[in-house]
Amino acid sequence: MTYRVPTQDIRFALQELADLPGVLELPGFEDFSAELIDAIIDENARFVEQEVAPLNRAGDQNGAKWNDGVVTTTPGFKKAFEEFAKAGWQGLQHEAELGGQGLPKLIGAVACENINAANLAFSLCPLLTDGVIEAVSMVGSDEQKARFLPPLMEGRWTGTMNLTEPQAGSDLAQVASRAVPQDDGSYRISGQKIFITYGEHDMAENIVHLVLARTPDAPAGVKGISLFIVPKFMVGEDGSLGARNDVWCASLEHKLGIHGSPTAVLLYGSGKGDVGEGAIGYLVGQENEGLKYMFIMMNAARYAVGVQGIAVAERALQQAIEYANDRVQGAPLTGGKAVSIAHHPDVQRMVVQMRALTEGSRALAYFAAGVNDKARHSADENARKRYQALYEFLVPVVKGFSTEMSLEVTSLGVQVHGGMGFIEETGAAQHYRDSRILPIYEGTTAIQANDFIGRKVLRDAGAVIQGLAPELVATVAKLRERAAQGGEHQAALGLIADRLEAGVKSVERAAMFTLMNAQKDLSAVFLGSVPFLMLSGYVLTGWQMARAALAAEKALSEGNQDPFLRRKLSTSVFFASHLLPRAGALAQSVADGVELTPYLSAELL
Repeated sequence: MTYRVPTQDIRFALQELADLPGVLELPGFEDFSAELIDAIIDENARFVEQEVAPLNRAGDQNGAKWNDGVVTTTPGFKKAFEEFAKAGWQGLQHEAELGGQGLPKLIGAVACENINAANLAFSLCPLLTDGVIEAVSMVGSDEQKARFLPPLMEGRWTGTMNLTEPQAGSDLAQVASRAVPQDDGSYRISGQKIFITYGEHDMAENIVHLVLARTPDAPAGVKGISLFIVPKFMVGEDGSLGARNDVWCASLEHKLGIHGSPTAVLLYGSGKGDVGEGAIGYLVGQENEGLKYMFIMMNAARYAVGVQGIAVAERALQQAIEYANDRVQGAPLTGGKAVSIAHHPDVQRMVVQMRALTEGSRALAYFAAGVNDKARHSADENARKRYQALYEFLVPVVKGFSTEMSLEVTSLGVQVHGGMGFIEETGAAQHYRDSRILPIYEGTTAIQANDFIGRKVLRDAGAVIQGLAPELVATVAKLRERAAQGGEHQAALGLIADRLEAGVKSVERAAMFTLMNAQKDLSAVFLGSVPFLMLSGYVLTGWQMARAALAAEKALSEGNQDPFLRRKLSTSVFFASHLLPRAGALAQSVADGVELTPYLSAELL
């Protein structure tokens, strides 16, 4: 299929839901006009459609190859990455004073979605590089920033995040890699890291690894983890590349999907480099503070992975629509000649469900990005704190909900294709396979849910939820007010209002249960953590779709008959009718936790 960036929906979400005009008025963004943003979106669309999207299937069929520690990426990937770097896309959302272009995260989210929709496997490399840039820029020394950030921003170098080890998995308290201090202030790193995305490849001059390891006297557990910069090639004071460091790619993982992305097993201290035994690394910040620092990168990556879910869902949606319109099979219910399957009610249901989940998740992710820009750039300190708390609350929802959503959308995409969807040649199966990793890496859905419950709900006694609820209630009131005025869409707006109001009550019910039972039955609370996360995702996404319905209906009532607006209203009504009711069932699952926990145990599995 030919992928096309959904620029009309992107612009609608930016203008109507994510407050792009308000973001561009923030201190630091005054030089970015609406016209410039439009030009950036158009050029980004052109680039990913022409340079990156055509490599998607090639990456799936002819993935990265390993040979004696050397990794060769899919033919075409290296050239596309060179063009990506040359065009300046890597530094798009990073601070201008550090070598980036200083655009809002909101525009960075758009570029992130588009390149991931074009080619998910290819896009993991710049995604992780963004995280390294963010971590080093926030906690690195001035010397580290000067030495490592410019070539990362320029796309000449790429970055990775090294957490996982064979015995540790997601339990970072078990990290065993060692970092021994040297007389010159560096450290010698030894250990094995697994699941390292783009840990070795041929697309850039150098690779900057951020590695978690323990110093000899470090305390046990997560309190004894430090963070180190370990370059593949040593870097001179003038930025020139020197000896090969003692970092060796032992193998690549054989995966269900994202075949074009090399997922490496890295050995530190194997003696295969040119610097002696032990990789040379440089401490970032203070010893034993590594986990805190790594979470800067991890949170950036978690948000970006949520956007990946939206991206692959968009790709699957476009393919399903194309197939549904082309595939002629079966007569309509009213009789007559065979028609395309797009005329059959259940195919319409599946396609609109795919669109509702995709566009709703996009709107929520962009809304969150706009909140992040306000947290960083608002002139008022109290406003910055408020927006920061809201953004931190939204990140696990964007990551957890959007990635779980992508599984449903890509599965429906296969279903729309019928038996042809199960055949690899159509490409529908690739989206399903690729998306399966998204709820797993950068923290599983359960880890997102535990973070959501423990750090975002219990820590502040539900303050963010309580602060957000009036905004949702206000949207319900606007829907009812508009419906009361009559018109063609009166019933539809009333239905959306009813379902959103019920959704808000479901969130309040789940929050109340969580807050009341956290002290006396923590197992019951965390048994419902994923349902609570997904419940919040449906309601917050439903809120964005309700706001979209108001904007679309207003434009339609004023005489704008753009089919996009009618389709947006249709999608919003469908979301309220078919998807928001899931909130009630999820709230019931949360509330039943106390009764259920006695019937669950490891022995009964």
